[in-house]
This record gives sequence, structure tokens and C-alpha cells, in this order.
Amino acid sequence: MVGGVRGGGQPLPRGVWGDGSPQKKKRGVPKGGPGGWVPPGEKGRPPGPALSFRAFQCWLTVYRRIWRSSVWSSVLGPVFFLGAMGFGLGSLVDRHGTASLGGVSYLAFVAPAILASSVMNTAMGEASFPVFGSIKWNKIYIGAQASPLRPGDIFRGHLMFMTMRIAMNAAVVTVFMWAFGATRSAWVVLAWPAAVLTGLAFAAPIAAWAVTVTSENNFAYMFRFGMMPLMLFSGTFFPLSQLPGWLRPLAYATPLWHGVDLCRGLSLGRVDRPTALGHVAYLAVLAALGIWAGARTYRRRLYV
Repeated sequence: MVGGVRGGGQPLPRGVWGDGSPQKKKRGVPKGGPGGWVPPGEKGRPPGPALSFRAFQCWLTVYRRIWRSSVWSSVLGPVFFLGAMGFGLGSLVDRHGTASLGGVSYLAFVAPAILASSVMNTAMGEASFPVFGSIKWNKIYIGAQASPLRPGDIFRGHLMFMTMRIAMNAAVVTVFMWAFGATRSAWVVLAWPAAVLTGLAFAAPIAAWAVTVTSENNFAYMFRFGMMPLMLFSGTFFPLSQLPGWLRPLAYATPLWHGVDLCRGLSLGRVDRPTALGHVAYLAVLAALGIWAGARTYRRRLYV
């Protein structure tokens, strides 16, 4: 017998090799209902959270090599900014009275706002160019496609790393607020998770959008026409009562104002429970929408 044909030209019975030995059927792994099969490589694939954590570990490995370059933005930048605004500008503001600030010093007024705005800056920085570069420049996402990681795992793992960076920077600013005497209540310890939630509310939607961007020039518009107006008109450096009446509703709709007002209330010990819960709900919904959108935009961009 030669190949799959008998010497006389007659075909072999099904399931028999040319040497007469029986063929072994390729076995797959049942999935779903009866008759559903997946390739053998799917067998033993870790669950989604485990794969997301592996993607997170990839970014940790990268960060171990480049963490020194983030010292300025993570530590020194907030210190100098807090000192310049709180003590420098604050000394001039306090001379003219603090009634419009609620009777507190300008340092105490602006410090929690700097906490919220700093996590916004961190979220925007971590969710824009690193996401875009992972496709176009260093190809981290492209390399991850050759692994068992799915697009959703890649997104969630990177978002976990963004959240870690946000939490680190928020912790640094919170410690310096306490060291500078800018806190007025023990509730300030809750300003740290409030700031992390604020950063996540920015990071998730921006990452969901950044993975679809084809030109890095789009990020310049985001920073110029998004980040800067938010910092100026979200109650960061002055009360919203100083804004024109027609502009205040727009400020109230911004996520940064919700983060600023929440952190400020906790830092000053002036927490109105319904208002605080409203801020938390707004930021949580925005973060959830970003996570939902990111799972879909990553799948459309990275699915092969």
C-alpha cells in the first residue's frame, strides 16, 4: 500500500494510514453545547483575570526600567506646584481675606484641588501616548497578540497599571498635603481613594479612545483644549461662584469638578453625604463606561 491508495488503485478505508495502521482522531476541548469544539491550544488557558494580571506584570517589568524618569512628574512636580500655589500665590490671596474660600487659607483650599488635577494629568499621560505607542512605536500590544492574551486582557492589564500609577502619585500628593499643613480633617485619608477614582474616570475612557487613534497629533488637541480648560474652570484655583452664571453648569458637568469638590470636602472635613455620594456615583459611572468601551475598541483594533 502506498499513500492512501491500495496497490491495485483502490482507496483505503477511512481512518487507516497507508501502512495499515489506524489513524488517531484529533481531539479538541468541548466548549459550549454539544458539538462545540475549540482548538487544542485552548485547553488549559488561564481565566480572564489571570491573563489580565500577566499583562499588568508586563507593564511592571517596563516600569522597573524607566521609573527614574517619572520622579519629576510624580514627586518633585507636585511638591513645587503645591508650594508655589499654596505658599507663593496663597500669601497674596490671604492678605485680601478668605471669605470667598470658606474661611480657610488658600493653601488648604487649593491643595485638594491640586491632588485631583494631578491624578487627571497622570491619567491623561498614561492613557494616551503609551497606548498609542504600544501599537505604533514599541509594538507591545502587537507582541501581546502572539500570546494567549486576548484584547480585553491587554486592555484590563494596562488599565491596572494606569490605576497603580495614579494611586502612587495620589499617595505622594496626599502625604505632602499633610506635611505642608494643608489638611483640616482626618477625613483626608479618604481623599486618596477619591483621587484614584477620579483618575480612573479619566484613564479608562481616554485609553478606550487612544487605541483607535492613528496620529499622535490628536493628543496635542486633548491636552490643549481638554486638560488646560478643565484645570482652569473646574473650581481648582478659585471658587466656581467667581464664574459667570451661564458657565457654571458646564463646570458642574466636568469630571474634574466632581473630583475636586469631593477631595476638597474630605480634606476640609466638610462632607455632605448626599453630595459626596453623587460625586462618587458620577465618577464610577464614567469609569465603568470607559471600561465597557475599552473592551470593545481594543477588540476591534487588536482582534485578528
